[in-house]
Amino acid sequence: MTGQIDVSCVIPVKNGGAYLIECLDSLLKQAFRGSYEICLYDDGSTDDTWKTVEKYKGLFKAEGIELKADRGVTSGGVGFAKNRAASLASGRFLCFCDADDVSHPDRLELSLRSALSLSSPLDAFIGTQCTRLPDGSTERFVRWANEMTEERLYEQIFTSHGPTLLTPTWFMARDLFERAGRFNEEHMKGFPEDLHLYYRAIDAGAILCKVASPLVIYRYHAGCETLSVSEKTIWTMRLDEVETRKLREWSHFTIWSAGKQGKMLYKCLSASSKSKVRAFCDVDERKIGRGVHEEYDEKERKVTARIPIVGIRDAQPPFIICVKQDLTGGDLERFIEQKRLREGVDYVHFG
Repeated sequence: MTGQIDVSCVIPVKNGGAYLIECLDSLLKQAFRGSYEICLYDDGSTDDTWKTVEKYKGLFKAEGIELKADRGVTSGGVGFAKNRAASLASGRFLCFCDADDVSHPDRLELSLRSALSLSSPLDAFIGTQCTRLPDGSTERFVRWANEMTEERLYEQIFTSHGPTLLTPTWFMARDLFERAGRFNEEHMKGFPEDLHLYYRAIDAGAILCKVASPLVIYRYHAGCETLSVSEKTIWTMRLDEVETRKLREWSHFTIWSAGKQGKMLYKCLSASSKSKVRAFCDVDERKIGRGVHEEYDEKERKVTARIPIVGIRDAQPPFIICVKQDLTGGDLERFIEQKRLREGVDYVHFG
C-alpha cells in the first residue's frame, strides 16, 4: 500500500441535505491519532448538498484535514457514486460512510487498530456494532448483526439479512477493495452492490473482523437506498452463492422447512442441487403427515419429483435451514445445540 494518509472516509451522497451535516460533523470530531481525509462524491444532487460540501471544506481545512469532493450533473447510481468517491482516496484504508449516518468519535481509531492487529492488514475487512435510529427500528436485524460473533461472520453470509458486517460500518484495506473489483456499476438502481462486493471480497481473501462496540448510528428512513432493492434480486444472488460455496461440496442435504420458503428454495435450485435433496424436514405434524412433497412442473404438466417429508428428529444433516432465526422461541437454536450441529459443516442458514 502506498500513500501517507492512513484512512480515507468515502462518502457517496445524493440529495443528502437533510442528514449530511450530522455525518460530516461526526467525522470532524474524530478522536483519531492518525491521518485521514474525506472523499465525497455528489451523485447529481438537486438540493443544497453541494453548498454543505463547500462549507465543510473550510471547516475540515481549519483542522488540517482535506475534504476532496467531486460531483456529477446526473446520477450514475449507487455503485458508481461509491466508486467515484473511492477514486479520490489516497489512504491505505477506506472507511465507508453513508451520508445519512453518524460515526462515533472512536470509529476511525478503533477500526484502524483492529485492521493493523490482523496477520495481514492488506486483507482487512472490518465492521462494528451499530445503534439504529429511530430507536427500535428493524429490531431483529440489528440484534442479529450486533450479536454476530467473528466465528459466524463467514457462515451466515447466505441469510436474507445481507452482509454479516453491516455496510454502513465497513472499513477495509484499499488493496482488498481493488482486488475485489470495486462496486458493481452496471445497475443504477435496485441492485445489492454491497452484498455483491462482500462476496467478491471474501473470494479475494478478506479477513473479516468486527469491533464489538456500537461505533455507527445507522439511520432508518423511507429514503434508504436499500429499500429499492427487490427481494427477488437478493434471493437470486444468495442462492447462487450458497450453491457455489456449499451445496456443490455436499453429496446430499436436507431442506429444513416443508413450508413456503423450503418449497421455493427447492424450485429455484439447479438440477444438480435438486438431485442431492434427501428430504424436507419440519416440526409441523400436518406437513409431516403428508409424507411426501410432490414437485409439479407447470410446463410439462406432470410431477417431476417426490421428496420425503420427515420430522426433524428423523432428519439427517447436512441441512440448509429455511426457517427464520430468532422466531421459534429458541426451539431451533436448542435443537442445533443438542445435536451438536456445526454451522458451515452440518448446516447453513438461508432463511
